[in-house]
Amino acid sequence: MNIHEYQAKELFAAYGVPVSKGVAVQSQDAFDEALNSFPENETIVVKSQIHAGGRGKGTFTDGFQGGVKLASNKAEAKEVAAKMLGNTLVTHQTGPVGRKVQTIYFTEAASIAHEYYLAILMDRDTSKPVIIASTEGGVDIEQVAENTPEKITKVFVDPALGIQAYQMRQVAFGLGFSGQAFKDMSKALDGLYKFFWEKDASMVEVNPLILTEEGNVLALDAKVGFDDNALFRHPDIVALRDLSEEDDKEIEASKFNLNYIALDGNIACLVNGAGLAMSTMDIIKHFGGEPANFLDVGGGANAEQVTAAFKIILSDPNVQGILVNIFGGIMKCDIVAEGIIEAAKNVEITIPLVVRLEGTNVNLGKKLLDESGLNLTSADSLSDAAEKIVNLVKQSES
Repeated sequence: MNIHEYQAKELFAAYGVPVSKGVAVQSQDAFDEALNSFPENETIVVKSQIHAGGRGKGTFTDGFQGGVKLASNKAEAKEVAAKMLGNTLVTHQTGPVGRKVQTIYFTEAASIAHEYYLAILMDRDTSKPVIIASTEGGVDIEQVAENTPEKITKVFVDPALGIQAYQMRQVAFGLGFSGQAFKDMSKALDGLYKFFWEKDASMVEVNPLILTEEGNVLALDAKVGFDDNALFRHPDIVALRDLSEEDDKEIEASKFNLNYIALDGNIACLVNGAGLAMSTMDIIKHFGGEPANFLDVGGGANAEQVTAAFKIILSDPNVQGILVNIFGGIMKCDIVAEGIIEAAKNVEITIPLVVRLEGTNVNLGKKLLDESGLNLTSADSLSDAAEKIVNLVKQSES
């Protein structure tokens, strides 16, 4: 689960991380009241709030440039905000469809002496949190890693011990801080790590973290994602969820505990197991097709969940074919067959459907499908199934 910058900064502040003053608004009627908290002729930063990076370089669908703008006074800030709110912003992370801006964040401008990059996330190889810091802030960290990796500092934290004072100093030294700024940086990192750990975040990114000309350390931006599996422990975080930023199909899938991610292709996948789902997507592409989704119904799914999965798949107008790939273990093949049959009763399946079943109760599952009268194609292996669905979709397009 992701949250907006303004929400992340409020959480940062609660952990002692210095952030710039700001006010978030959702309507033009609230602009004047929000801007009253700023001095008359102070430079104000107007920020579009969407769950995507690259906002500053983004373009609105009406041609207006930039989702982050500097305004020299309150009147200009109000004018710029009016152009952003309700408009659709397209960045390199949103794709061509873009995201509708439904919140504007007014913040005070800062005098920047230097920009840094700072992030905390889980390292899968070591199963430890890793702090990634760089003197090259304000740019894509991937570019820094590729072109100047020596400018990146990595510090791994033992989850049993938590962040240690020497590790805070290591990061601060690596970024070149000294004097009071060194102490402030260490304190800010301590707060960020505690926030990351206590709130079960999957990633905390500050880009840029800045040193102001006055010598203050400040989190100028904030990007935070949380571990969905731990949200039951954090009702305060769940309350920050912005459903308007999520795909409707993904929201519906979450109601049935289905792991669903919408993609840009036209062949839908219904699979049990994340690894098997990724393999299914790969082999669809191998045979020249494009997956329309990642959908893992889980190892213990029931007929109701399978039915819900089919309804979600068929609600996507881009889907032109469906590949069901089930390896029965805890989830038996006959349960999947019952779900497919139940879904067909509620939603008419008029597009090609290829089903590959293997494992527990496979013969019973196949028998149920054979006797259902559904128009489907059976497959004996994953490669056979992928090749068949790709060919059927291509035939339907021609």
